[in-house]
Amino acid sequence: MPDLPETHASPDAASAVLRAQAALLSRGPLEEAATALAVELAGLLRCTRASVGILDGRLEVVATSQARDLDARMDAAAAIGAAMNESLDQSATLCFPGTDGGVPMVTLAHQVLAATGAACTVPVKGTDGVVGALTLERPEAFSAGEIALCEDVAGFAGPVLELKHQAQLAWWRRAMRGGRQWLGSRGNLGFKLGALATVALLAAAFTVPVSYRVSAPARLEGSVQRVIVAPADGFLQQANVRAGDAVREGQVLAEMASQDLQLEKRRRESELSQHENAYRTAQARNDRAQMVVSQSKAGEAQAMLSLADSQIDRARIQAPFDGVVIKGDLTQTLGAPVQRGEVLLTIAPNDSFRLIVEVDESDIGAIRPGQAGELALAAVPERALRFTTRRVVPVATSADTRNYFEVEAALEPQGASLRPGLSGVARIDAGERTTWWLLTHRLFNWLRLSVWSMGW
Repeated sequence: MPDLPETHASPDAASAVLRAQAALLSRGPLEEAATALAVELAGLLRCTRASVGILDGRLEVVATSQARDLDARMDAAAAIGAAMNESLDQSATLCFPGTDGGVPMVTLAHQVLAATGAACTVPVKGTDGVVGALTLERPEAFSAGEIALCEDVAGFAGPVLELKHQAQLAWWRRAMRGGRQWLGSRGNLGFKLGALATVALLAAAFTVPVSYRVSAPARLEGSVQRVIVAPADGFLQQANVRAGDAVREGQVLAEMASQDLQLEKRRRESELSQHENAYRTAQARNDRAQMVVSQSKAGEAQAMLSLADSQIDRARIQAPFDGVVIKGDLTQTLGAPVQRGEVLLTIAPNDSFRLIVEVDESDIGAIRPGQAGELALAAVPERALRFTTRRVVPVATSADTRNYFEVEAALEPQGASLRPGLSGVARIDAGERTTWWLLTHRLFNWLRLSVWSMGW
């Protein structure tokens, strides 16, 4: 606890100082306590008005001895504030008119405030310096003893006013004030430097923007995927490829059993030969009616023969383009019956891809077409592949106990050997956020959702 200032007044003056201190301590809030002090001073020194000002960055008149509040926009408040600032700027007690033998001081603001009377301002000092000022106004000049009494009152009231002022400050302002006092004290230099560094890091976390990247699982797909289906009902006779094999355009991938088709072809060839012979016989007899009938039946047989040839050709399933088989293994189902339209194989090109990024529903709001990103594949984790988002599929997919949206992206040209079906992790550049937001936004979103779900 700081030492109390020594009084240099008479016993009557000391009693007056105690009465003023008692009036100050009898009130709780700063404004009420300052008003009680101003009223007591006005009574002790027969003043028309006594005012108390508190210094908090700038000086503010918080109380006067008059019943009505002093509006800061009024001329009287401005004149009192100017007198207080004049005294604080010179760090001295100022009076107008001055006492005999005193050091000449600038008292222009006091002269304006006093008008035809007298004015006196005493700085109020607390434990950490000047905390405010007391200004007194009355018709007659102040004596040296009265000025000394006022200084004694200010000396005892300063620490109390300081404590009351700090008590009504916001918590963060009290913390800042305490921090400044702690930093200004001696000792623990290393600890102070560490605290300053921590505060600087926290400030940077709240204010300095950093890159925000959305990470999500990703997979490669061919830009085009062609499904190879069974051309007709039948049995699988031969399989030449399976998943993972590279194929060329026109390569035979599998063959269906065609014995029945070959028999059907020979039957249609026999029918066609019979109808052609009948046509020639009718032509030799000049039987025009029979010629027409034989010609029609020969045309029908020719159409059925062409159909049989087409079915035989389609029994040999060929690759529609250069690519790679990404799905299907027919080697384990040789001889098994298949139905028309049944999926046998899936082929994708091996030099043209699209990237599918599975973005979680909590992050999809930050994704837009045209954003850049990087992909690290499990097959080549040491190399990051650049890509650009193209489209956000507006339908959620549920899998592995989570909801996600598929984001289609296009890979930039690169020389890495890739294949459809490769998986990895993609990171999409989604702008800038503060470090504090990056660390806490998921927690806060969860809390908001939990609170909302409880109906609060």
